[in-house]
Amino acid sequence: MSPSPSPSVSEPGEFLSLLTPEETAGLRAAGRPRRWDRGTTLMAEGDASDWVLVLTSGRVKISSHTSSGTEVVLAVRGPGALLGEFSAIDGLPRSATVTALEPVEGIAVRDFPAFLREHGRVAVLLLQTVTGRVRDADRKRIEYGAFDTAGRVATRLLELAERYGEQAGGAVRVALPLSQDELAGWTGSSREAVSKALRSLRDRGLIETGRRRVVIHDMEGLRRRAR
Repeated sequence: MSPSPSPSVSEPGEFLSLLTPEETAGLRAAGRPRRWDRGTTLMAEGDASDWVLVLTSGRVKISSHTSSGTEVVLAVRGPGALLGEFSAIDGLPRSATVTALEPVEGIAVRDFPAFLREHGRVAVLLLQTVTGRVRDADRKRIEYGAFDTAGRVATRLLELAERYGEQAGGAVRVALPLSQDELAGWTGSSREAVSKALRSLRDRGLIETGRRRVVIHDMEGLRRRAR
């Protein structure tokens, strides 16, 4: 069962949700709307482009590759997220690849620094957003050293459930946009280890899995396994 596109509502705490209506109007005036199909690369690691994108619907994965060619998924972002801001600010090549996990739409802004100069408050919000991402990256590094694969998988499933989950009776249903290979890249594990972890979580009655979906039957139990 394929996931449906996410609604055009910013996730709480994402960049777009922090702007005032006037700032949002200024951002739209500074950019232009864009749309990409699922599987399309929006930005490529190493590219020298410097435009930014603010997602308005859909989800993307942000990934990089190791020297051996292994994909490492750094994050999953949804509506309201700001993407590509590092290159727009420092002028260096893209540090990661952004790929559409489902049909996505957004506002592409070519001269983001000019927008920031005209909206000083937004520059402070940008600093807060970047700081939050650094903290999140630090937390994930700690997880990799402290948790086993099942714990890391449980943590990522909880993150997806809290951000995108839908109540389904007494359970939480998540349209999972990631393949097992991508989930492995997001948890720093092999595909085989992720498959074993999912089987363990199913055997405990915590989750039920299907094609690109997961149903969480016991959120508290999953939280305990994630610790």
